Amino acid sequence: MVILYCLSDRQNKIADAFKVRIMLRSALSVCLAFLAFYETVWAGTLHVHNSTFQPDYVLRVTIEDVAIACRWRTTVVVNGTTPGPAITLYENQTTWIRVYNDMHKENLTMHWHGLTQAVAPFSDGTPIASQWPIAPKHFFDYEVHPDIGEAGTYFYHSHVGFQAVSAAGALIIEERHSEPPYSYDEERLVLLTELYNKTDDQIIHGITQPLSTYIWSGYPEAIMVNGKSFAALNATESGTQPPFSTPPANRPDPDCHPEVFHVKPGKTYRFRAIGGTALALILMGFEGHENLQVMAADGRYSELVSTDRIEVNSGQRFDFLLKTKSKEEIRRLGKKRFWVQLETRLQPLVTTSYAVLQYDDCGDVGKNQTKLSPPANPPLVLPSQPQDWLEYKLHPLRKGNFPPASEVARRVDITNALIGGNPPTLPAYWSPNNRTWTELNQTLFPKPDGSSIAHGSPYLVQVYQQGDAAIPNFEVAVANKGYDQDRNVYVAKVGEVIDIVLHNQPGTAGFYDAHPWHAHGGHIWDLGSGPGEYDPVENEKKLNGKEPMVRDTTTLYSYANGTTPPGPAYTNQGWRAWRLRVEYAGVWMIHCHTLQHMIMGMQTVWIMGNASEITKSPPSYVSGYLEYGGDAYGNRTHDPVVLHYFEPGRE
Repeated sequence: MVILYCLSDRQNKIADAFKVRIMLRSALSVCLAFLAFYETVWAGTLHVHNSTFQPDYVLRVTIEDVAIACRWRTTVVVNGTTPGPAITLYENQTTWIRVYNDMHKENLTMHWHGLTQAVAPFSDGTPIASQWPIAPKHFFDYEVHPDIGEAGTYFYHSHVGFQAVSAAGALIIEERHSEPPYSYDEERLVLLTELYNKTDDQIIHGITQPLSTYIWSGYPEAIMVNGKSFAALNATESGTQPPFSTPPANRPDPDCHPEVFHVKPGKTYRFRAIGGTALALILMGFEGHENLQVMAADGRYSELVSTDRIEVNSGQRFDFLLKTKSKEEIRRLGKKRFWVQLETRLQPLVTTSYAVLQYDDCGDVGKNQTKLSPPANPPLVLPSQPQDWLEYKLHPLRKGNFPPASEVARRVDITNALIGGNPPTLPAYWSPNNRTWTELNQTLFPKPDGSSIAHGSPYLVQVYQQGDAAIPNFEVAVANKGYDQDRNVYVAKVGEVIDIVLHNQPGTAGFYDAHPWHAHGGHIWDLGSGPGEYDPVENEKKLNGKEPMVRDTTTLYSYANGTTPPGPAYTNQGWRAWRLRVEYAGVWMIHCHTLQHMIMGMQTVWIMGNASEITKSPPSYVSGYLEYGGDAYGNRTHDPVVLHYFEPGRE
């Protein structure tokens, strides 16, 4: 058993919207015996997680003053650090992860990014969509069971407010009974995160204000690699308006240095790059090492693709191979340190950060390279426009099950635009199809008008409580472009194949942005992207009969730059197309993964399947999950009653 102690951050104010109801605890032995006969029909069994139950991992989330990029920030942390500890899972093995919300006032969830189909009901970590959040001073036991074929690179993060900017960590799934398809000597982790000169609360407050008092979060002041960086930009350099984060005075930063990747000559290394950023798309290049080979994307192995750089947006993961130089090459060059250069793109400010690739076992080579300080000039020239990187070049290593266009039953179009703020006494929203959704509230058709509707219980809870009465009328929703206006959800049937096309539009302010869209539930086939209008016939030609990659996060790009201004308001200026075979019944989110945009409404909820397909356990087995602070959530005085969904046992 590995126990990781974690500290939590501030949660959104959901706790203010819901009354904490702690149910009276009754004797459970009679209930458990009475319900035992359900086991032959329904999935799972009930267990009391008392002192005899030992989770495989323990994460404790708190709010702490921590050192980041040579300064201090009040931050949500996991086990006392940001990023949190790495977790290793195995295919076809059940892992229990206990998450403590040790914060005093904020709610918490934990999302296992890219692994939605491998988690038990109520364990996706999406508050008010699939579960109640973990109340302050409570804990929740997450059950995760990766399938065979899911070995790869993932990560975990909070799904509440702005917490994911720091409350996150790497999640690696190893092959259970096989070896990776490509050989390498060792591996290195590259978890990319950002620093902002504001607290989470300051950021949320500023971007949810009426437009007349709106305050932008500012741009990242540093890009951290595994939590490390040289000194960050100041507020003026990063375009950050007050109020600022107020660091504690006179406290040294022990981690005021870049990440150093130690390597040996003549070896092949697997780098696992994770986009844990809130906003930035990152370009990453290795000085003197331009022949990189991408081997996986979003946890799925690909055919090898050569590239001179890696591009990672929020929520994405890329695994790539780097072959180091020989000892003779290092001697000829006379240096053992090479810069890893990171730059942001598609934002007005370019933030540049560095890590170091350092050769060991090279004798006296580079013995004068003792000081680690940023280079006077960037050693690499990285492309200014990232939109074409690996488009139509990534293909799965293992083919199969890709549905051709002839199987597509329908298409769902989702526009992306910045709306609202007119008059300036109203907020601005990042809106999919002129509606918004956050875990706090929603604004509905025909357009957000400054009024918001508070949520009731989570959608998945409603399905368990109400059955088919909580499921939208499929035919009516499909006639309305796949959308149920009354519930503010999209619908899908298990077994159908649908295309989802994301369209990027300038809003009334003449501005539009890039959006890394992330799909919970089943992964999608990424059909590509481009400027202007989507043409499915022309895009089929670009696919050229080749199977595209299965992904969970890809970018809807913006194409405006210094020479190409945005087009007219609410016209399509770019697109990203997906194909989804609906195989996993449930309540799943599909949303932009930029945290600022999520907080401003750019999220959608999908109900896939009918009530009998979604509810795989009897209502009496899940009753503890159906209330905020219910019996499935533990605290200092209460042992939780937990559904063990995956059987048998832990394997």
